[in-house]
Amino acid sequence: MVTGVAVVVGDSVITLGEIDAEVTRQRPTLLTMYGDDPPRFRMELKRLADGIVEALVEDKLILHEFATGPYNTNALDAVIRDYVDEIIRTTYYGDRARLIASLHQQNITFETWQHIQREIFIINALKRENASDPHKILISPLKVEQYYDSHKDEFKVEDQVQLRMIVLTNSPDGVSAKKLGEEILTKLDVGVPFAELASIYSTGSQRARGGDYGWVNGTYFKASISKVAFSLKPGEHSGLIEEPDACYLLMVEDVKPAHVKTLMEVRDDVTKTLLSKENVRLYEIWIERLKRKTSVRFY
Repeated sequence: MVTGVAVVVGDSVITLGEIDAEVTRQRPTLLTMYGDDPPRFRMELKRLADGIVEALVEDKLILHEFATGPYNTNALDAVIRDYVDEIIRTTYYGDRARLIASLHQQNITFETWQHIQREIFIINALKRENASDPHKILISPLKVEQYYDSHKDEFKVEDQVQLRMIVLTNSPDGVSAKKLGEEILTKLDVGVPFAELASIYSTGSQRARGGDYGWVNGTYFKASISKVAFSLKPGEHSGLIEEPDACYLLMVEDVKPAHVKTLMEVRDDVTKTLLSKENVRLYEIWIERLKRKTSVRFY
């Protein structure tokens, strides 16, 4: 199993053991997600294995391209040595002995680890050169506008309120949340700032920020609290909301009705999306070209 041949790419071999080791490493995640659905788990495990095989094949194709291409190996090896030294410096505090001890626990020699790092560096360098170099990809303003116009549903924003909230729970010294809430309401009604009272009395996660939860939509809190929040006008505060777990006081600072974000608001995000799509497209074209140049045999 460990040495059985699964795929031969050029003159490089991918063994069944390599595939199985990576599947085993990722299997617990799938088990957590789909363990209670055996048919789905088996399907996802098969998809995982297929994806691992494809990724290993692509890596071998890239390494074969480097080995047979017009690359200056001596110059690259000098860069790779600096790259390895940087890993040792940043990850192992510059202590090579610490690294070697760690590798020993994994039954990996320093030479093997160094070879792996060299291959990783080469793969990433060639990917950047052939598919993901931002200097080689131009996303024009027209493309951004066209994407925005045809994907406006992606930029819809639900009704939102800018909310502050005071959360009150029964205290160990016997002061009830309801009684404290009524006292806070009295203070609010005579003009004490909501944020000031939240920073003193609230037990919520945003106490240090004066109870500020920022802009939230209708699904951020449970329905009973959201219903009250979205009934308030800017500057208004609620009455005391009594729930089994705690009592709540809300104040809405501002309201945003549902709308579609403008192109100006999403231009950077759209550009990043288009760059990512173009990276994928260029990478797939490049890999297909490598497959046509190099023999790939499955067993």
